[in-house]
Amino acid sequence: FAKQGLGVILISSELPEVMGLSDRIIVMNQGLIQQIGTPEKIYNEPENAFVADFIGDSNIIGATFIQDELVEILGSRFACVDKGFGRNKPVDVVIRPEDVDLLPEGQGSLEGVVTHMIFKGVHYEMEVMAGGFEWLVHSTDMFPIGTKVSIHVDPFDIQIMNKPESEDEEAIG
Repeated sequence: FAKQGLGVILISSELPEVMGLSDRIIVMNQGLIQQIGTPEKIYNEPENAFVADFIGDSNIIGATFIQDELVEILGSRFACVDKGFGRNKPVDVVIRPEDVDLLPEGQGSLEGVVTHMIFKGVHYEMEVMAGGFEWLVHSTDMFPIGTKVSIHVDPFDIQIMNKPESEDEEAIG
C-alpha cells in the first residue's frame, strides 16, 4: 500500500497487532484523541496516564517535579531528562516494568522487597513493595519472594506527565 501512496485505517484493541503493523497510531478515549504518534513514541512517551495504561503495563506514580531533570518519587529523588514542568510541582510519572532495574539492597534509589514472582518464559514478572507502592518489574534476573532489593531507573526511562486536575481532565486529556 505504501508504494502506491495508499493508507489503511485499522481499528483494533489488539495492541501487539497494532504496534507491529502501524506507522502511526491514534489513541482515543471516549471519542476524543488522546495522542497521535509512532508506536515507539506512544509506548515510550505517553501523553497521559490513560495512554500509558492503555498501551501496555506501566507503573504510574504520583510524584513531585523538584526542578529540571530531578523528580521525587515516593520520597526518593531520581534523575530524569525532562524539563519545563516548573519547581516542586505535582506530576505523574510512567515507568515501564522492563525499565525498572532491581539491584542488591542499598545500591539503588529506593528500597523494597519482592512480594510476588512468576516466570514468564522470556523474563520474570515480579512485584516489589517499595515506598508504599507495588512496583511491577519485568527482568531476566530473578529475585526470590522476600528478597530485599533496591530500585534503580535510568533517567531516560522516567516519563514525566502533567497531573490532571480533575477526573474530567483525565478522561478527555
